[in-house]
Amino acid sequence: MRLVSRKLGSQGLEVSAIGLGCMGMSQSYGPADEAESIATLHRAIELGCTFLDTAEVYGPYTNEALLGRALGAKRAEVTIATKFGFRIEAGKIAGTDSRPEHIRAVVDASLQRLRTDYIDLLYQHRVDRNVPIEDVAGTVAELARAGKVHYFGLSEAGVGTIRKAHAVHPVSAVQSEYSLWERNLERDVIPLLRELGIGLVPFSPLGRGFLTGGAKRAEDYPADDFRRTDPRYQGSNYDANVAAAGIVAEIAAAHAAKPGQIALAWLLHKSPAIVPIPGTKRRSYLEENVGAAAISLSAQDMHSLDTALSADKIAGPRYSEAMMALVDR
Repeated sequence: MRLVSRKLGSQGLEVSAIGLGCMGMSQSYGPADEAESIATLHRAIELGCTFLDTAEVYGPYTNEALLGRALGAKRAEVTIATKFGFRIEAGKIAGTDSRPEHIRAVVDASLQRLRTDYIDLLYQHRVDRNVPIEDVAGTVAELARAGKVHYFGLSEAGVGTIRKAHAVHPVSAVQSEYSLWERNLERDVIPLLRELGIGLVPFSPLGRGFLTGGAKRAEDYPADDFRRTDPRYQGSNYDANVAAAGIVAEIAAAHAAKPGQIALAWLLHKSPAIVPIPGTKRRSYLEENVGAAAISLSAQDMHSLDTALSADKIAGPRYSEAMMALVDR
């Protein structure tokens, strides 16, 4: 099947109904395989999965460069989202930095690595509490007038930040973690996005792999795998979360589908303005993810999933305290 497109908010940005998170091609989930990653990117374009998500900090820098090498003449066929907002020192994140001069420098460097002259969607990766969001939005507006950026987005931003930014320059999309096992946006953020006509781009829509049905305990992952330090994969949290996620496998069996496809279908059924970006570096998983768009869930399916995986049924914090400190809530 070939994916159809969706309107991501009311600013005119139209993207494939499911995107491709590219971070894992360079970090976090085991060793990189450039040949397979490039083949996966090319297969994504064939399938109409053309909304590609990257960032300068992925690698750092190497993920954008990978996309630049892989796309070549196919650049016009895809929508590229990338991000600014971190200070990088000696290859590591050393804090946030959204000063206007830093944003301009990051964008120019990203354009060079991506081998393009425009970024379709530019996100602030994390809110910088030392820089007024109005200054950030104003800088992105300047870049938009210069033709370097087409649309503006925020990542893990709270309602106050979103309102202030949108008042200066229209926000087309907010990217945040949202999935069957991470529902923190439902009370405040999602109603605001609906009010302002802003699209939602859920990252980690498969619960960092947990909702695929193949999750292992934290200690069973390699030392360089992010899930080894994920609180929800550890100890009694793991046991409780496996039990809660059982409903996903049950509904998948009823639809002759994979559990991960049900998790993605749940998001697609939540709103036409939601576009999940499951990450993978393998063609087989990409094809499986794209197949989720063909699954039709009933109202009873949706209710069962909502109830079994409500916020009070999931055990453990989503991040460590240090990582949560970067989330604008």
